[in-house]
Amino acid sequence: MKDVKAKKHLGQHFLNDESIALKITNLISKDARNVVEIGPGMGILTKFLLEKKYSTQAVEIDQESVFYLRLNYPKLDIIASDFLKLNIEDTFSFNFCLIGNFPYNISSQILFKSYENRNNINEIIGMFQKEVAERIACKKGKKRGILSVLMQTFYDIEYCFTVDEHVFNPPPKVKSGVIRLTRNKRKELSVEGTKFKRIVKASFNQRRKTVRNALKPFKFINEEEIKDLLTLRAEQLSVDDFIKITNHVN
Repeated sequence: MKDVKAKKHLGQHFLNDESIALKITNLISKDARNVVEIGPGMGILTKFLLEKKYSTQAVEIDQESVFYLRLNYPKLDIIASDFLKLNIEDTFSFNFCLIGNFPYNISSQILFKSYENRNNINEIIGMFQKEVAERIACKKGKKRGILSVLMQTFYDIEYCFTVDEHVFNPPPKVKSGVIRLTRNKRKELSVEGTKFKRIVKASFNQRRKTVRNALKPFKFINEEEIKDLLTLRAEQLSVDDFIKITNHVN
């Protein structure tokens, strides 16, 4: 069968270097058994996932790719759907590692959904636009953002390696970065989750301002206890700092 044609509206850039595909799949933790792959395309990662005998399910929205995969990987369990619209708990009755060459145009949405379903997703290994990958992994500094804080709340994040443009078809205009997110020991937040997200988002939405000025709409309790944190900018705060500030918001 002929190759699948990459579709711009789906953000498809097919990886065509098997050595990189193997390198990505080698990042999966040794104790992992269940793997869910987003957007396998023509199955360059899928091939190694099946060879390594992971219990693999693929989520693919492109019908042409679904047809190709069913023809070439008849044993692969394929969910022909949009990952962003799936009910994770209903669809997967097990914890799993999420992996994929994530489409740039929905990569952040994939992580936001993973954050909401963190108790089902033990690990995430993804290829992102390099700048996005660096931002997610950033612990302090100007690259830090909302996703950095939210994902680092429940995952340990490692920037693994950079991937050049020429190993994709069609080649993207920017380099890519592969990161690994591993679920940490924090089971739940010690503060209300919705409030925590509101504080993080409000702080970064006006990132040039101090946290005190960015959070003017909020009313603080025992403000004296967090006065030093309020003089900083969002990019300077750790996850624990944001939790502490949330704990002092009415």
